[in-house]
Amino acid sequence: MALHSSFKRDWLSNPKSEFLAGLVVALALIPEAIGFSIIAGVDPRVGLYASFSIAVIIAMIGGRPGMISAATAAVAVLVIPLVKEHGVEYLFAATVLMGIFQCIAALLRLDLLMRFVSRSVITGFVNALAILIFMAQIPQMWNDDFTTQTYIATYAMIAAGLAIIYGLPYITKAVPAPLAAIILIAAVAIYFKIDVVTVGEVGKLPDSMPWFHAPQIPIEWETLRIIAPYSLAMAAVGLLESLLTASIVDDMTETRSDKKRETYGQGLANFFTGFIGGMGGCAMIGQSVINIKSGGRRRLSTFVAGVMLLVLIVALGPWVAQIPMPALVAVMIFVSISTFRWKSFTEIMHHPWPSNIVMIATVVMVVATHDLSIGVLTGVLLSGIFFAWKVRQLMTFEQVTEGNTHRYIFGGQIFFGSVDLMYECMEFNEDSIDKVIIDVHDAHFWDISATGMLDKITQRFQGEGKTVEIIGLNEASADIVDKFGEHEEPFQSLGTVGH
Repeated sequence: MALHSSFKRDWLSNPKSEFLAGLVVALALIPEAIGFSIIAGVDPRVGLYASFSIAVIIAMIGGRPGMISAATAAVAVLVIPLVKEHGVEYLFAATVLMGIFQCIAALLRLDLLMRFVSRSVITGFVNALAILIFMAQIPQMWNDDFTTQTYIATYAMIAAGLAIIYGLPYITKAVPAPLAAIILIAAVAIYFKIDVVTVGEVGKLPDSMPWFHAPQIPIEWETLRIIAPYSLAMAAVGLLESLLTASIVDDMTETRSDKKRETYGQGLANFFTGFIGGMGGCAMIGQSVINIKSGGRRRLSTFVAGVMLLVLIVALGPWVAQIPMPALVAVMIFVSISTFRWKSFTEIMHHPWPSNIVMIATVVMVVATHDLSIGVLTGVLLSGIFFAWKVRQLMTFEQVTEGNTHRYIFGGQIFFGSVDLMYECMEFNEDSIDKVIIDVHDAHFWDISATGMLDKITQRFQGEGKTVEIIGLNEASADIVDKFGEHEEPFQSLGTVGH
């Protein structure tokens, strides 16, 4: 019963909106896939077949309904040296191995690492992608070969497209505004024979269906040595972008996704794509936003996007080739505007400064390097540093001297980031003190740095001839001191352990 309900929800609910949304995405995927193929240095068919295959497979087995996955620039830029040095057949093999690595990642539950990506990093990731999407449209708007008439026509079409996209919803929502913009702008351009760049001029569209193609490479250890580093990088970047995009779509649709299933889905999609002559890919935030904004929420829209992509390039190729690029540029500019989190400008005024630095650093690194993984890793690293610094400040300290006894009272979290404070609080070489009590009733020891510092302090006081007593270790702290302390019998040598 639950299976039937799930199938009905994912495939049969609101089919008209799902189909139209998928059609808009399919049209937007064509120039993107061609462009990514050119980046990787391969025939446009490689990117187009990959986008078809990945979208269809992920629609059926992925963990985030409504999210679009296809060939992407993030993966394409990684394989440029591989294609240049060894040829496209090695790219197909690397894509297969990429899928295997991603399936292994799913088995190891590496998707859980997403829990360590802060909201500031995700905001920076979204804003950076919005900027990159807009920057990718500039070559279509500005070209040294353009005539004055071409410039005027291009900008006029982009403006008209944006006007339709933003204005049509006030009149009717029966047809997705981006689809209406593409159709109307294309009709005007074709009818009046306006001189602008068309899809067919970006790259040659294939005229045949993809078929099974085993990579033509030698099956030997040397081949694995060549492709493994590329496959590992592709798998990591692909999963990072896919899981982050899944979180963004979760927020947009106010639903939850299955990150483990999505990781498996990405792996299987790339694995099979490598056997039909396709390149690796992952989730695409731009096309996912188009899908959501056009009314696509379920698996059907993603499936339609993949199938219609193939239909458009194979069966309707001559017509699709005539679509003016300014119409698609208008759609992508709309996506860029919709993707950018404009509230982040006002949030800077009242969010903590560390969060703002993390967000801005993520944006700067992604835009500067065009590498999503570097930007996100930078943000995650800064988030960890700022968090450790904040927790460090929560450590409390008091001291009381009673006769010849000096009592040190610690509270908060004792870990690698705060052990230096603990050491600095100690007053060594006090001639009038015979006994030292370290009271940690309100403290918690987290790691070997904490136990190591406790050993260091104890040994120094004992070296001065003082008696050291440690009280208040909670059960977890006592366990870690017992396990990692340098003393053979830490509880006896360190003193009384209280609970």
